[in-house]
Amino acid sequence: MKIVTICGAGIGSSGVLKVNAERALRALDLEASVVAADVSSVRTVAADAQIILTTQEFVEAIGKTNADVIVIVNLFDTSELKRKLEDALR
Repeated sequence: MKIVTICGAGIGSSGVLKVNAERALRALDLEASVVAADVSSVRTVAADAQIILTTQEFVEAIGKTNADVIVIVNLFDTSELKRKLEDALR
């Protein structure tokens, strides 16, 4: 499974989301490749992704995709990430 985290530049909030998503996946005993990227490269980077994690401000820019787009409100809340990833993977 591939998960892509998206933000404006691909190093700030997407980096935080990447690290915290990896923690949440470990807690759920799931394996996935998690990649941080900027919103301008989402079409290329997320072409084969099952899940895209981002904040509300980038949802429209992501556009149409086959991946599940999950909006994260609190980037530092691993409980939120865990819950939303678990719901998406059921």
